[in-house]
Amino acid sequence: MVALTQRLFLVLALLVAAAAEARAGQAEELREYVDVNTQKLVKKLNEERGLYEKDPEAFYQSMNEALTDFVDFRRIAARVMGRYARQATPEQRDEFVEKFKRSLFDSYGKALVDADDFQINVQEATILPRDESRASVQLEVISSSGNRYPVVYSMYRNGDGQWLMENVIVEGVNIGLAFRDRFSQEMEENRGQVQAVIDGWSDAAKAIDLDGDADNS
Repeated sequence: MVALTQRLFLVLALLVAAAAEARAGQAEELREYVDVNTQKLVKKLNEERGLYEKDPEAFYQSMNEALTDFVDFRRIAARVMGRYARQATPEQRDEFVEKFKRSLFDSYGKALVDADDFQINVQEATILPRDESRASVQLEVISSSGNRYPVVYSMYRNGDGQWLMENVIVEGVNIGLAFRDRFSQEMEENRGQVQAVIDGWSDAAKAIDLDGDADNS
């Protein structure tokens, strides 16, 4: 009986070790996937810097196409709307996805274009033990002056097996949560009128103080 128990424990230990090794292999594949896509985006941004001033709409379309297969904007926008998404019609949800994407480019596009050369190092990916369809990826942004900023991508694997970004944390500030809090505030100020919030989202997004959130985090 003791020998049988020992064999069972050995088998269990081997299975656990094999699962951990498989996760490690998946994590490295994910890290490489994120690294390739991140460097492609940085290269694309550098190539399109001049286009921003000449033709902002063309810049937006170019960057949007580059991000579509890596960032799940629809999922992020739905989370920004939070519980209010249930009040919106399918058409309003679609409209907000586009408004949300555009607000990101309008609010932060110029800052990215004007930024001096920077480097992004993709350091490590971690598959969540309780849900292998979710992961976090640690990155570091290094400015031209040598300052280093920690960034975390929250990733999920969709039904087709593709990894997509669903949130970003910059220097401890949860970007998705900051936008969701703003949407909720706008809903209160507009007395629950979803369309009014969608219509005014561009200005609302520009008013979000991520630097202040970083100081308070």
